[in-house]
Amino acid sequence: MEKNICGIQQIGVGVKNAKEAWKWYRSAFGMDINVFEDTAVAKLMLPYTNGQQCERYAALAMNMEGGGGFEIWQHTGIEPKKPVFDVQLGDCGIFIAKMKCRNVHRAFEKHREMGVNILGALSENPVGQLHYFMKDPYDNIFEVVHDTDNYMNQKSLTGGNAGAVIGVSDIEEAKKVYLDILQYNEVIYDKSGVFEDFKELPGGDQKYRRVLLKHKPRTGPFSKLLGPTQIELVQALERRPRKIFQNRIWGELGFIHLCFDIMGMEALKEECKVKGFPFTVNSADSFDMGVAAGHFSYISDPDGTPIEFVETHKLPIVEKLGWYMNLKGRNPKKSLPNWMIKTLLFSRVKD
Repeated sequence: MEKNICGIQQIGVGVKNAKEAWKWYRSAFGMDINVFEDTAVAKLMLPYTNGQQCERYAALAMNMEGGGGFEIWQHTGIEPKKPVFDVQLGDCGIFIAKMKCRNVHRAFEKHREMGVNILGALSENPVGQLHYFMKDPYDNIFEVVHDTDNYMNQKSLTGGNAGAVIGVSDIEEAKKVYLDILQYNEVIYDKSGVFEDFKELPGGDQKYRRVLLKHKPRTGPFSKLLGPTQIELVQALERRPRKIFQNRIWGELGFIHLCFDIMGMEALKEECKVKGFPFTVNSADSFDMGVAAGHFSYISDPDGTPIEFVETHKLPIVEKLGWYMNLKGRNPKKSLPNWMIKTLLFSRVKD
């Protein structure tokens, strides 16, 4: 089977109290679909955890507006640490999670009414796209971006994850992963300078090169739900960036990885090896996260930022009834029928 990237499945968020954080994400972003919850030991993540097997709780939350989900991740065997320095724009790693939104003006006003920590005002990026930045209670920064490609119209202020702003030390080197392997090969802009829309971000008054990338339409089982996404690579031009996870391990506080839903894991494995980014983690045939199962792997970008790939084999629909969605043997480029995807609504969490 050839490689097929279906979309961003989720962005990992490391927090101290996952259930408290998840409630906030339901309120602020409508991330109210409980795909799975699981408590276990992360035995395979040793390259990113200094060889430690880490006890953890993880939950995958989605939004039926469309977009990627959140893997809300909590170390339960250690006290997770925040960054060891004051992180700035351009430091290496995932700095901002993008959130898709049908009505940016409405979301901005509602978030302000809710008392959300909004960084600055509504602004435009270099090609005039409306957006704003905000912080959750745990110091993670989110960018709300205009996107009318939605799966279902829900009552939530935003949809799900629409990509990320990633700090890199060398954009040309980073392109080997993000353009070539991940196929974000359409450049929306490539600009250098001091940017007005960045000014309220930590380090936002400095000079940067920023490249916003998009992809051609994706195909695959969940491609309609996951929808289009963007990656923005940011390189500091006046200082040497530091690694956001310096002296910390994967799963501690902040954005811990970006995860892509894929088909054709073996073909992807060979491609990554040939192109100089071999799998750092490989679950082999099939992992089991309680009620969900599949095959996952990781690579690192040139600065060590973890990129996850998941080939999903099984997802729960109504766990108590033993009703599951089996994806093995399906056409890897064909979307699941809408009725099947909408069965995820049975797993909605109501506050």
